[in-house]
Amino acid sequence: MVPAPTGEHAVIAQQLAELLGPLARAAALIPSMHEFNVGTSKHDFRVPDGGLHRRQPQGTWQATAALVVEIASPGDESWQKLPFYASHNVDEVVIINPVERGVAWLALDGGEYTKVPKSGLIDLGPTELASELDWP
Repeated sequence: MVPAPTGEHAVIAQQLAELLGPLARAAALIPSMHEFNVGTSKHDFRVPDGGLHRRQPQGTWQATAALVVEIASPGDESWQKLPFYASHNVDEVVIINPVERGVAWLALDGGEYTKVPKSGLIDLGPTELASELDWP
């Protein structure tokens, strides 16, 4: 059995749920700030810490998401998941780094992710989000 993430991780996840929920709903997206499976089967999937969807998620496997959130833990593989998310047409990826108190906001462009100053999906960007978080 794998232990749950740290308490600091949980505190940030809760804040993200509170901050992203209203913005997602205002953009007609469905917030899901809890782990879910991006992929099509148990043989090919990744598990982000949360995300935003265009349609109500159903079942175990979500073929894609509008946006996924990764809360980085020391030694984790958040950045290594980018090619997988790109291959599943996830529009945006947000990587939160609690140790550095930083936010990277990435948008899919031509099959690769590039850092952007503001989301194309919701009214928020990395600088604003970082300033809104009460970092552990």
